[in-house]
Amino acid sequence: MTTPRPEPTTADRLYALLPEVYRLRDAERGHVLREFVDVLATQLVALEEDLEQLYDDQFIETCAPWAAPYIGDLIGYRPLHGVADRVRSPRAEVAHTIAYRRRKGTAAALEQLARDVTGWPARAVEFFERLVTTQYMNHTRLHARATPDMRDQEALSWGTRMNGAFDDLAHTADVRAIGARPPRRAGRYGIPNVGIFLWRTEAVRLDRAPLTQHAAGDRRRFRVDTLGSDSALFGAPRTEEEITHLAEPEDVPLPLTRRRLAARLDASYGNERDLLLAKAVRNAAGAWKLTPVPSSEVTVCDLSDLPGGTGAWAHAPAAGKVAVDPELGRVYFGTALPVTTKPVATHHHGLAVPLGARGSARGEATTPLPHREVADGEAPQALLDGLAGGGTLRITDSDRYEDLHTVQTTTAAAGGPDTVVWVRADDGARPTVVVPDGLRLAMGPRTTVVLDGLLVTGGPVVLEEQGDGGNRTVELHDCTLVPGQSRTADGQPAHPERASLLILDPFATVRLNRCVLGPIVAVEGADITLTDCVVDASAPTAVAHCGRPAPAGGGPRTVPDAAAQATGDGAEPGGRLQLRECTVIGGIHADVLDASNSLLVAELAPGDVREAAVWARRRQEGCLRFSYVPEGSRTGRRYRCRPDPADPPGTRRADRPHFTSLRFGDPAYAQLGTATPDTVRRGADDESEMGATHLLFTPRRESDLLLRLDEYLRFGLEAGFFYAT
Repeated sequence: MTTPRPEPTTADRLYALLPEVYRLRDAERGHVLREFVDVLATQLVALEEDLEQLYDDQFIETCAPWAAPYIGDLIGYRPLHGVADRVRSPRAEVAHTIAYRRRKGTAAALEQLARDVTGWPARAVEFFERLVTTQYMNHTRLHARATPDMRDQEALSWGTRMNGAFDDLAHTADVRAIGARPPRRAGRYGIPNVGIFLWRTEAVRLDRAPLTQHAAGDRRRFRVDTLGSDSALFGAPRTEEEITHLAEPEDVPLPLTRRRLAARLDASYGNERDLLLAKAVRNAAGAWKLTPVPSSEVTVCDLSDLPGGTGAWAHAPAAGKVAVDPELGRVYFGTALPVTTKPVATHHHGLAVPLGARGSARGEATTPLPHREVADGEAPQALLDGLAGGGTLRITDSDRYEDLHTVQTTTAAAGGPDTVVWVRADDGARPTVVVPDGLRLAMGPRTTVVLDGLLVTGGPVVLEEQGDGGNRTVELHDCTLVPGQSRTADGQPAHPERASLLILDPFATVRLNRCVLGPIVAVEGADITLTDCVVDASAPTAVAHCGRPAPAGGGPRTVPDAAAQATGDGAEPGGRLQLRECTVIGGIHADVLDASNSLLVAELAPGDVREAAVWARRRQEGCLRFSYVPEGSRTGRRYRCRPDPADPPGTRRADRPHFTSLRFGDPAYAQLGTATPDTVRRGADDESEMGATHLLFTPRRESDLLLRLDEYLRFGLEAGFFYAT
């Protein structure tokens, strides 16, 4: 077999241009000239790349971000003010500017404009087309029926069609102004009104995620959610290819209803579609073989619990069939599966706030070598033990892993760099790590453990006191430590009193980025920094952060059993806590508290022994700025926080934030509702939302959309926007 010759490098091509006589003499003198050419080639490569980029910068599809406004200036595009780079680039809007102007004032142009400006799927509705009017017989409008078809349950379903973006029923006139704020109070069905519906919830795809048994030993009934809770499935939105096309239900991320999935089963079920069920069987070689369930065996029906409290599900399928309930996320096999068969599903789940382990793209990271890979739920503990001196364990799929219980690190060599051990989920994967006894961090001095993209359930992440005074660093990126440690079938926390993260070593440094977790127990001396995180103690009256006293008989702090995982009454202060763009549900008792652009939602229950719901012991240090802090809190100095102590007592509760949902697992979990006052929705230092939703820059998207609507709206019409999710 002929081995292909390698492509010549830039240095080779440049050296070949020299006359042969110079190359021969250079070889006689030790290739000094060749070394000079190598140095020269590095500059030539940079010049070639610059020339190629200059050519790419001539086109809006390939130009660098800085060049997009300059190309837009050539066609009269006016950039928006105050737009954050992390929200969007004007590339799409510049590319569509000419098409916008050709279709100025049409619903299709307004819809595409809203999609490009906000980055959210959108649907434009001309509300004057939905008014009950007397029909003109020379121009009948068959779509504007005065009375609805009472047999069309899909059209009459509240929340998916009726009074929403795809409502085709006729309505009486609404005299309220469509531009009223907040959007939920705006008028809709008026003669001059045009509405823009926006979907803030994203449909995130999970590939080959294992189904969860309804009960131990039950091999017929399963749930799609890996935590064993009922959860709605979402449909994957199509990509609209024409600017003239108005969005349809298939073009936006909507929850799948039973009737909609049953009517479109051939289009929704299958590979690269909304849903696919499969059976995985391990062959003789030890590899898993997937066998998809054909659509002919799938039925869609209501699998709700039967009345009477027996625990039985309705509509048990016949043998050989598989029943699916997309609204509850339940799967019912007509024939019991063997123990050697693992049912899996490729599906989409809703996510409004991109935090925690979510399965969406997060970007590659530079991780230490060597790399070890694990997949298909295989036991990863032995591989991880071999990386105690430094390295990365990569989990490449969204399977369930029950063998991971300890992350060990060995002390770094004297004078050398710190030992770093990563446990990372691949981009697009969301592995579920089940740790009934907790995930223990057995760390030597001068070591770092990084957990990235993991969904940890069943127990906490624990760093016990080592007693040697060495520095240890723990980092969590895009992880979910399930609040309450696990969930019940109806989505409630199984153990709301237990902590999700226990840091019992006073010399530890902990950094969390874009994580969702339950309460934190961190002893005095530990340094905890959270950025873009949600800390959920399951209730504002519970404890979200506190410390733990030293044992009465001395010795290191440990977590011997499940009882030691409880937060207790929160009377002992925790370590230094720094919050940056975070939402905390529950009380805080810290040694020093710093907060910026954060929401601290806490209150004292009757008979609570704590001095305050939010309490910092050392108030000479620490600062809270641009944050919501409950009344009566005892903290360090504050700067432009809400509620303002100078306000009259009767008006302070008006600043309280309102959430769309605080039930972990809901698509709109931790999302600020439209009823939240602007003092909170625009109360951050950059006039964005306080709390974990700050990273969405929702108020800036709204302002940009209103500016653009004024520019492209037809004379005499008024426009407003509504949040469909």
